[in-house]
Amino acid sequence: METKQFKAESKRLLDIVINSVYTHREIFLRELISNASDAIDKIYYKALVDESLNFEKDDYYIKISYDKKNKIIKIYDTGIGMTKEELDDNLGVIAKSGSLQFKSENETKDGYDIIGQFGIGFYSAFLVADTVTVISKAFGSDQAYKWESKGIDGYTIEQCEKDSVGTEIILKIKENTEDEKFDEYLDEYKLKGIIKKYSDFIRYPIKMDITKSELKEGSETEYEDYIEEQVVNSMVPIWKKNKNELTNEDYDNFYAEKHYGFDKPLKYIHTSVDGIISYNAILYIPENIPFDFYTKEYERGLELYSNGVLIMNKCADLLPEYFGFVKGIVDSEDLSLNISREMLQHDRQLKFIAKNIKSKIQKELSSLLKNDREKYEKFYNSFGKQLKYGVYSDFGRNKEDLQDLLMFYSSKEKKIVTLDEYISRMPEDQKYIYYASGESNERIEKLPQIEIVLDKGYEVLYFTDDVDEFAIKMLMAYKEKEFKSISSDDLGIDTEENEKSSDTNDEYKELFENMKDILSDKVKYVRASKRLKRHPVCISNEGDLSIEMEKVLQAMPNNQNIKTDKVLEINTNHDVFKALTEAYEKDKDKLKLYAELLYNQALLIEGLTINDPVEFTNNICKLMT
Repeated sequence: METKQFKAESKRLLDIVINSVYTHREIFLRELISNASDAIDKIYYKALVDESLNFEKDDYYIKISYDKKNKIIKIYDTGIGMTKEELDDNLGVIAKSGSLQFKSENETKDGYDIIGQFGIGFYSAFLVADTVTVISKAFGSDQAYKWESKGIDGYTIEQCEKDSVGTEIILKIKENTEDEKFDEYLDEYKLKGIIKKYSDFIRYPIKMDITKSELKEGSETEYEDYIEEQVVNSMVPIWKKNKNELTNEDYDNFYAEKHYGFDKPLKYIHTSVDGIISYNAILYIPENIPFDFYTKEYERGLELYSNGVLIMNKCADLLPEYFGFVKGIVDSEDLSLNISREMLQHDRQLKFIAKNIKSKIQKELSSLLKNDREKYEKFYNSFGKQLKYGVYSDFGRNKEDLQDLLMFYSSKEKKIVTLDEYISRMPEDQKYIYYASGESNERIEKLPQIEIVLDKGYEVLYFTDDVDEFAIKMLMAYKEKEFKSISSDDLGIDTEENEKSSDTNDEYKELFENMKDILSDKVKYVRASKRLKRHPVCISNEGDLSIEMEKVLQAMPNNQNIKTDKVLEINTNHDVFKALTEAYEKDKDKLKLYAELLYNQALLIEGLTINDPVEFTNNICKLMT
């Protein structure tokens, strides 16, 4: 037996591996299985150049077993094995990767690639084990060797007996502590779950002895357990199969197996890209919005694989925020992995893949809108708000990508329409794209401000989501047509009432100024309305901040009491205006009562809160008596 010490640098690195590199201890099994897969790959590559070696895939496998009583886990493979020198070289120097060296010296073929490249994955075994033993017999050698280590103190190498070529790793699991229950890794269900989670698509069979039960012979009620060896991994991932071989049911089943949702996917996208950076992806657009989608607990992102090995469960960098509802996987052989498979470099490869995925989702949604309107509207009812957030976020940088996907309810069509469809129906004399904001379509239809726009024959888009108007402010215009709120000061509609209102404002200037003084800082102006026909009063706004935007901002924490510049508009053709003029001439107290009532009435129409409901009801009583 030879006893050796790790080099000083290796000691420090081993300490980092055990305490810092990996965030989840269960990763150890993924790393050791990946190394076992590499060992079988190396046999395969030898068979490509050695005609005397016949590689039958069915003869090669990985076996996981455990001994709960003695706290042992074993990982066995039928791969190429290691000589004494390779054990010393590969396991005695941390971050010296035999797989990386093999890959650099051999051309990979037929879609097979070496998974491990950085040489520290093996040491993740020390996350759960206090003693690690490696028994290996190299291909073409008659002698087997045993490597053993208890961690930083060093390792031993000695000869041993082993009948077949391959490697067996034996982990002596640590004792439980107050913070860690290491014996959970000695549970059949736990081990199988880890394999399915991280290594389900390793290309070789991963076998385990599984406990099953059956009726005892001669009994109809009594069961007995028995052990059966089973392959627990799927091996061939769906995304590497030929699309022509797959059915809609296959994609739906994969969606269910990955627990992406309890619904069925509304649409799936299967894409394969070969080039400077190659990857496969299966993306799903869910049918229904997840119940926690707009909570802090919801995690967006795609599962990220490298050569079929799960690297990240939720890689948020692969999806823009506004496509955060998309589920699925990405698998690439070209990712740069830093130190361990768990730590991914945020480099150009990842950015390239993310850019392509964003473009692919956008194109598929555009195609769905064009070719299957009913399905797109179903999608939009679930996730349209998220697209609007996308337009609003990042200072409108995404508007070019998303504006053609937006839809809003139309006053003319009585259904949701695209901005392009709205533009196509605009009369030649219409200057703006008109919209109205409110809590519901029914409330918007009753707004006094909408009358003049509808009477002119113009179409109005209804904004009922809080984000709608904020998103439109970022768009500013669509196909050179600016957006205009029906509550805006200038609607750009020329009517006889416009000229009359100017004359009326001059004629009743003192009345309106008097009402402004009564309402104080509640309004910026009181004036004759250009837009009202049947209704006596309404509130409009000056500036970019609308009344609906004020309501949204006021509902937010730390809102700093943001207020819009309100204008109280009076319909001078309504009987109420006659009462106002009479009160101004004869009874200033009654004018004060009327001004306050009309202002609060306008607030109620807009769905705004009245500052003093008691005073409002008392004023109504005064009016009645």
